[in-house]
Amino acid sequence: MKTSKFFKALLTAVAVTASGMSVAAILVTPAAADIASSKVIVDAAKAAGTVGEKSDGFLGIVGDADAATQAAVAEINAGRRDVYGQAAAKNGVSIEAAGGSAFVNIILPRLSPGEYYQDASGAWVQK
Repeated sequence: MKTSKFFKALLTAVAVTASGMSVAAILVTPAAADIASSKVIVDAAKAAGTVGEKSDGFLGIVGDADAATQAAVAEINAGRRDVYGQAAAKNGVSIEAAGGSAFVNIILPRLSPGEYYQDASGAWVQK
């Protein structure tokens, strides 16, 4: 099994620091090539404004997205769910808490200008 560079860059050292949590999680994917392809699709969709980062730590569809983009979002979200599940189990918290902490501490600071994310009220805003 190969480790995806995308998930390494985003979540290899998931430092879930909210509520005093700290864990290192490594995502090992069965099809690194598929994840890499999904990352390319999602990156293009994020730049186009059709995909954004949700406050729960998962990707979301901002506007209309084709089937390939929706599938890429689903694949990446499945990988994130696995990582958040590992972090949650090690810290005795919910997956939702781990994902929310990852959003605040890892994902949001790494967003590029112009990319969309959900604010606390759930509205899509551009960075």
